[in-house]
Amino acid sequence: MEKYLRSDLALELNEEIEDSSIDNGIEIKNIDNYNGKIRESIIYIKNSIGAELLGKPVGTYITIEGDELCKEDEDVHQLFSQCLRDNLDKLLKGSKKILVVGMGNRFVTPDALGPYVVDNLFVTRHLISEGIIKNSIELSAIAPGVMAQTGVETQEILQSLCSKIKPDIVIAIDALAAREPSRLGRTIQICDTGISPGSGVGNQRAKLDATTLGVKVIAIGVPTVISVPAIVNQVVDDMLNFFMSKPGGDRIELTDEEKYNLSCNFLEKNLISMFVTPKNIDESVKRISFTISEAINSFFEL
Repeated sequence: MEKYLRSDLALELNEEIEDSSIDNGIEIKNIDNYNGKIRESIIYIKNSIGAELLGKPVGTYITIEGDELCKEDEDVHQLFSQCLRDNLDKLLKGSKKILVVGMGNRFVTPDALGPYVVDNLFVTRHLISEGIIKNSIELSAIAPGVMAQTGVETQEILQSLCSKIKPDIVIAIDALAAREPSRLGRTIQICDTGISPGSGVGNQRAKLDATTLGVKVIAIGVPTVISVPAIVNQVVDDMLNFFMSKPGGDRIELTDEEKYNLSCNFLEKNLISMFVTPKNIDESVKRISFTISEAINSFFEL
């Protein structure tokens, strides 16, 4: 069940916690920003109890979301870009040498977010070393592809690169998986704990974090895919809630495993491991990649 209902979003994982009133090592702060157009949620996993409960490392997880993120609106783009920039600023803490890593396969559109962001960045490392610009943040960037293309773990590539150029911090950008269809292309997650590429679709590669790379890793992700069982599971939830809300309706109590098994009974076997993406994913990934790249580019003084 875990594999096909998995979410990369700390916000969704936190929503599943039944009793949030006890001290479980998790603190959440909700903020409505920019006249309600952007919702911010900050989840602090403070100790090993919270880490085990959410299945994520101790650290800070920031989610910014809004229905208008998927629209082609320059004003909305600027709002989200500024919000992302403000949150990144808190995590970068004045870092002067930044390496941006665009994770994913640029030839598979739902997975192309990272490479697209790298395409739009204004890299400065070579310009600084040649004396063309001064007093700017040193930015270098790479889109290393995926193991199926290179035969090399991304972690191995970045370990070599970090030992050579010695960045103060790494920003890794990747596509994520969600459990809620409404969050696809409408949500950006930022965290300071690194990233496990492919974990959301059950294809987990070697982790990128401070332990493996020797430098702090900030991860930026946008959910672009959802599993078919997750969609059906939500439909089952909605149906149960509907029937229980009817006058005289019986209360039906099902465990998560029972709901999952019920969902899978509606599916052919080959659909259980399938992930799907919105039909407008091409425009969505290009638009959001530009929003992210503009947030990063805004740190530079030329």
